Amino acid sequence: MFWTPDIIIKESIRTEFGTKESPYLQLLWWELSVSVDILALTTACKMDLYRFPFDTQICNITLHSAVHSIDELTIDPFSDNKNITHESKEFFQAQGEWELLSIDTSKSNATLLDNLQDLLIYKITIKRRPLLYVINIIIPVFFFLVLDMMSFFIDASGTDKLSFKVTLLLSISVLLLILNDTLPSTADKIPLIGIYCSVIFSLIGISILETILVTFLMAKGAENRSVENTAAVSGRDDNVRDLQNSPDSVRDQNGMRRSLCWTRVARIIDVTFLLFYIITIIVFLTILGKIWLSY
Repeated sequence: MFWTPDIIIKESIRTEFGTKESPYLQLLWWELSVSVDILALTTACKMDLYRFPFDTQICNITLHSAVHSIDELTIDPFSDNKNITHESKEFFQAQGEWELLSIDTSKSNATLLDNLQDLLIYKITIKRRPLLYVINIIIPVFFFLVLDMMSFFIDASGTDKLSFKVTLLLSISVLLLILNDTLPSTADKIPLIGIYCSVIFSLIGISILETILVTFLMAKGAENRSVENTAAVSGRDDNVRDLQNSPDSVRDQNGMRRSLCWTRVARIIDVTFLLFYIITIIVFLTILGKIWLSY
């Protein structure tokens, strides 16, 4: 009579397994009997999404007996780690989102009802394929940031620059909604991809505020210039010398200086903000890239 040990899986979240038992039993000449069963199960694995989508996950499958102690039953791996990894990669579904890196085995002990039990732990290391998320989220958000930097070369006196920046901000908002549906809400730490999108969203928002300020200053300077031109046209007479020495001419010159002052301040703010904007982006992407792509 052939006896099959009662082996359960600690991380299993289902009470019933999809088992396909083999009707054959292999007897080896050194007093070893081999029976192969195919087991389909669902296990729980705690995932760390901090470096999503460049994350690597480690899941454990722990085999142990339900009632037998270590003196009655010991569990040992049938093969070494190298062969297990090689054979598993051949059966692993490579078309999916995950790539199998390795499967390692280790032994441990646990106490259950004052009985010391033998445990066999399979540590499965898998890595996510990030290409889909890079193309759909990371690269589009980066191009939006590049377009926002290039928008500083648009004429600040028009309204097209502000409308363009607001459109970029709305586009990133749509990508943030897609990202919110992709990532689970139970992560312990905020994923780096969330920090990446949020910081770029904030930078473009600050850029819009700066554009509003510069546009206001340029409009104020243009308004003063328009008033000065109107006063100059209405105050003309045939005597050029008297016009130049009149109090109206002095006021026109002061108004022109104020107009040029507003315009000069607006351009200084715009250029200074662009320099700090580029430096901030370079520093942020450098630090984030080192953390994101570190192994």
